[in-house]
Amino acid sequence: MEQVALDAREAIPGNDSTARAQAEGLLNPRFYTTDYAAMDRLDITPVRKEWDQMMEEFELDRNRSHFRRLEDFTAQAQRLPAGLREEFLDFLISSITAEFSGCVLYTEIKKRVSNPDMQALMGYMARDESRHAGFINKSLSDMGVSVDLGFLKKAKQYTYFRPKFILYATYLSEKIGYARYITIFRHLQRHPEYRFHPIFEWFEAWCNDEYRHGEAFALILRANPHLLRGPNRLWIRFFLLAVYATMYVRDHGRPEMYAAMGMDPTEFDYRVFEITTAISRQVFPLTLDTDDPRFRRGLETLRRIGEASAAAARRGGPIGASQRAILAARAALVFARLYLLPVRPNEPPTEVLRAPAW
Repeated sequence: MEQVALDAREAIPGNDSTARAQAEGLLNPRFYTTDYAAMDRLDITPVRKEWDQMMEEFELDRNRSHFRRLEDFTAQAQRLPAGLREEFLDFLISSITAEFSGCVLYTEIKKRVSNPDMQALMGYMARDESRHAGFINKSLSDMGVSVDLGFLKKAKQYTYFRPKFILYATYLSEKIGYARYITIFRHLQRHPEYRFHPIFEWFEAWCNDEYRHGEAFALILRANPHLLRGPNRLWIRFFLLAVYATMYVRDHGRPEMYAAMGMDPTEFDYRVFEITTAISRQVFPLTLDTDDPRFRRGLETLRRIGEASAAAARRGGPIGASQRAILAARAALVFARLYLLPVRPNEPPTEVLRAPAW
């Protein structure tokens, strides 16, 4: 088994990991830029008391000594069988790209605004995301690969997002990140025999960072309630569906990793949706009905289309390209049907929620 892992490590050089992180696609994390002047104008006066309390929590930096590796990181990483290793690498590379994307965006916002509230928050957020990305990169180095973050920052394509899109997407991604990490951590806490890599032991404190980040963006949204009304409800609906659908398709592309953790990806995803829905009710004016059989059938259809598209990409050539174009049109139609499904209206509470013990 060790020889299989060694062969797999040699087959995936470090520059290939950077290329994977740099790759563009619907399922790949992106780098973003935005309207910095508009970010500078964000006002948190209506939630000043809660905001100052939140900034005190950020300043305490309770996790500053948490992300320290154990001696068995390298040994356990090199014992992974080839199939599991490949999927776990994909998971780590996707994670580091997402974490570093946030770090780059928050650092840039901090540099370009004069609003002291935004400067403070973005500085804390960049600090945390940089710490997470660095920790993942060290775990990748145990497997004989790494992502060149400096090169990635220069070479990755940047997507422009309006400030409100940054707020919606960041709030949702941080909350769904919390739900994913705590679900995995609690499962492996009950079943330590499935903890195939020591990085999972860090997920509890890690998810608390994610939850805190989401709460900060929740305060911004609640201080600017116009961002949650009228046509903006349609954008919120879009981001909810896009994030849920992307997660479902991506997770089902890692069957060996979830089997190694003793988890079913479908059950895992719907548990994460349930937690994220419960949390997002504090801010968003609507939630998706993820129990609707039509919703579940739609995600399954997207999953099958995703598998067929990956097969067409491997085929390549004009035939593969034609197949992918047809499949992309089918996926867009399925997504549109999912978007038009009834949603559950919600009246967000006025108080700020704290991380629950899921």
